[in-house]
Amino acid sequence: MSDQHGSGSKRPGRNFAFALIMGLLAAYGMAAIRGLPQRGTELTNAHAAHGDAAHAEAPAAAPAAAIPADAAHAAAPFHPPYYMVLPFCLLLGAIAVFPLMHSMEHWWEQNSNKLLVAGGLGLATLAYYTFLHGHSLERHFLGHAVIEPSGAAAYNLAWVVIQNAIFNDFVPFIILLFSLYTICGGIRISGDLPAHPSTNTAFLAVGALLASFVGTTGAAMLLIRPVLETNSERKHVAHTIVFFIFIVCNCGGCLLPIGDPPLFLGYLSGVDFLWTLGLWKQWALVNGALLVIYFLGDTLIAYPRETRKDIKRDETRVRGMTFEGLMPNALLLVGVVLAAALLSPTKEFPGTHWHPWLFLREAVQLALVAASLIMGSPRVREENKFSYGAIVEVAALFIGIFICMQPALQILDVRGSDLPVKSVAQYFWATGTLSSVLDNAPTYLVFFKMAHIDPANLTESAGKLLAAISLGAVFMGANTYIGNGPNFMVKTIAEKAGIKMPSFFGYMGYSFAILIPLFVLVTYVFFRG
Repeated sequence: MSDQHGSGSKRPGRNFAFALIMGLLAAYGMAAIRGLPQRGTELTNAHAAHGDAAHAEAPAAAPAAAIPADAAHAAAPFHPPYYMVLPFCLLLGAIAVFPLMHSMEHWWEQNSNKLLVAGGLGLATLAYYTFLHGHSLERHFLGHAVIEPSGAAAYNLAWVVIQNAIFNDFVPFIILLFSLYTICGGIRISGDLPAHPSTNTAFLAVGALLASFVGTTGAAMLLIRPVLETNSERKHVAHTIVFFIFIVCNCGGCLLPIGDPPLFLGYLSGVDFLWTLGLWKQWALVNGALLVIYFLGDTLIAYPRETRKDIKRDETRVRGMTFEGLMPNALLLVGVVLAAALLSPTKEFPGTHWHPWLFLREAVQLALVAASLIMGSPRVREENKFSYGAIVEVAALFIGIFICMQPALQILDVRGSDLPVKSVAQYFWATGTLSSVLDNAPTYLVFFKMAHIDPANLTESAGKLLAAISLGAVFMGANTYIGNGPNFMVKTIAEKAGIKMPSFFGYMGYSFAILIPLFVLVTYVFFRG
C-alpha cells in the first residue's frame, strides 16, 4: 500500500489501539488454550441444560450461596432503596448541566474528567452493594443464579454487579460499537454536493435504510462525514444533525435484530430473526414522517436563513461523491454483523450443536478491527479526520451509566408488576420512556419478561405486546443524547467539525416538539385498545 504511512503525529493513537487489540487477542488465545472460554459457555448454558440445578459461584469471587435461577424472584424480592437511583441521576445531571456551565465546560471536554465523574459515581454504587445492601442479588453472567452476601463487607455482591453491568452488558455493547466505529472510519464516502434540502433528505433516507442492515452505529459512522462535508458551507446545520440522530441513529434500525441492541437481545431470547421485518409499517410511518418534517423545515425555515454568500459557495464548491476504502472494510463490516448474529454463547451455531465460546464473538470483532487497521489505508482515515475521541467518550460515560443504572433496573425488575402497565399502548410508552434515560437494551428485557412473552408460541396479542416493547425501546432511544450509543458519537463528531449542537435539554426540546407527537400518532394507529 503506497499510502500506508500517514502523518506521524496522527499515528500514536492508532498504534496504541492496535497494540491493545493484539494484547487482548493474545490473552484470549491463552485463555482458550486453558479452556476458560469453553468453561464460560458451559456455565452460561448450565441453567438451560439442567433446569433447576444450582449454579456454583465463579472461582474468582468470594464463596457465596447460589440459588437456582428459577427461584430468583422468590428468593430475592428485595430491591435497593429508591435513594440509590441518585448516583445515576447525578451522572445524567452532569452530562446535561456541565456543558452549560462556563466554569465547567472546558473541564468537561476532557474524556479523562468524564471518566472521573462516571467512575466515581459507579464506585459509590458499588460501595452501597458492598456495605449496605445485605441481600441477595441476581447474577446474569456465567449462568443465571441468585448470590447471597458473603459477609458484612459483601465484596462478592459488588463483584456480581460488575459481572452484570460490565461483563454481561458493557463489554459486548462497547466492543460492537468500537468495531463498527473503527472499521467504518476506514471507509470514506466523500464529496460536496449542493446542500439543498432535497440532498440532505436523501442522505437521511439512505441512512434509514442502512440502519437496519449494518446497525445504527455502522450507518451513522458511514454517513455522518459526507453529511458534514456537504453542509460545510452552510451555517444552519444543527437541526440536520438532530434529525440524523432521530433517523439514522435510532428510528431506522427496527427492521432486523442487528439494527439496534434491544432487538438483538430479543433475538437471543428466542424471537425469530426475521420477525422484526413485520414492523415495516411502523418503520415507514415514523421515518417517512420525519423525512417530510425535515424537508419542510429545512426548505421553509433553515435554508432561507443562509446568506447569499454561503449559498453561492455551496453551489460552486461542488465535488461528486467518491468511495474509498470499501475493500476490505465493507467485507469486514459484514463480518462484524455476522459475528454479532451467529456467535452468541447462548445459541447453537447454525447447523451444529456447538455453542460458541464465551467472548468469542467479541474476539472475532476485535480481530476484524485489527485486520482493518492492517489492511486499510491510513490516508483514508486521516482524510476522514478519524480519531478515537468519540468512542472513548462513549466508553468513559457508559461504563458509569451501566453500573449506576443497576439499582434502577433492579427496582424496576422487582416493582415492575406494580406499575400501571397493562395495555399495549402502556407497554409502548413505559418501555420508551425508560429507554430514553436508561440503556434501552436491559429496559427492553425487563418489559419483555413482564409481558410473559413466549417467542416460540407468539399469539396475536403477544405479538402486539412484543411490537410495542420493541418499538418503544428503539424509537424512544432518540429522545435524549444518552438513549442510544451512536447519539453521543454523532454529537461529538459534529461538534469537532465546528457545529454548535444543542445542549442536553436543547436536544430534548427538539424531541419533545417533534418525536413525542409522532409517537402519539403511532399509538393511535397501531396500539389502540
